[in-house]
Amino acid sequence: MLTSFLLSLREGFEAALIVGIVLGVLRQIGRSDCVRVVWIGVASAVAVSGLAALLLRWLGWQLEGPAEPIFEGTTLFVSAALLTWVIFWTRKQSPQLRTRLTSGAQLALGASGRRGVFLLTFVAVVREGIELALFLTAAAFGSENAQTTTGAIIGLGTAALLGWLLFTSTTRLNLRVFFRATGAMLLLVAAGLTAKGVHEFNEAGWIPAGIDPVWNTRVVLNEHSPLGSILRALFGYTSAPSLSVVIAYVVYLAVVASALLVASKAQRAKPSVAVVPPETIGAARTR
Repeated sequence: MLTSFLLSLREGFEAALIVGIVLGVLRQIGRSDCVRVVWIGVASAVAVSGLAALLLRWLGWQLEGPAEPIFEGTTLFVSAALLTWVIFWTRKQSPQLRTRLTSGAQLALGASGRRGVFLLTFVAVVREGIELALFLTAAAFGSENAQTTTGAIIGLGTAALLGWLLFTSTTRLNLRVFFRATGAMLLLVAAGLTAKGVHEFNEAGWIPAGIDPVWNTRVVLNEHSPLGSILRALFGYTSAPSLSVVIAYVVYLAVVASALLVASKAQRAKPSVAVVPPETIGAARTR
């Protein structure tokens, strides 16, 4: 449940941020006639994302025998790779994310009017929705469906509340801090997804297990105990891992954490370039 909550909070907040910025731009320029188009785009994106989630779960239910661990392992690896990309992208974009989204919304309005507003909202939300559908499918392999669904609902509700507070009150959330804090947690989640994927491929015979198990801590901390279940859901903990699972977890964390550290140093060394909103450019040209 905690994994699905964290994933839904992160992806849901990004979608809520985009919708809130589009609505804010519409309010600023007096285009209240396009507000309905925004919500139509959101509803359409939610419907498509829901169908994608159902299709992924249906595929998982239909597979039996060796095909089942292969499907689950592939889904886990794809989810881990996509989650890694999300972590890097948001770390790079978060300092100017609000400005970039505002500029994009203004350009969409100026270029295509209502159609541009619909496409901007639909594409942005459906991207987050399909990503979340894939993440939740992978998360469901390590927990019960009811727990995954509950965590997702609470996470999306919290994301919607944060988005609403951000744009209807004096609350000012530091996006860089938010994305870096959740990114650190998601890094461990992605490492756990990678380790689970290796475990599934162990079962399918595609990746040799090596020493199995390397250790057994079931007596000290059983993965089915309350604490063990939390650690398993969040970080992929298992009390009796194979050697290949341990190697996958450690190598993933070492490589990705090092890459993030290098990227952060390069970003700090690079001089910041201000993003100028389109209306400012237009005003300057008329002088």
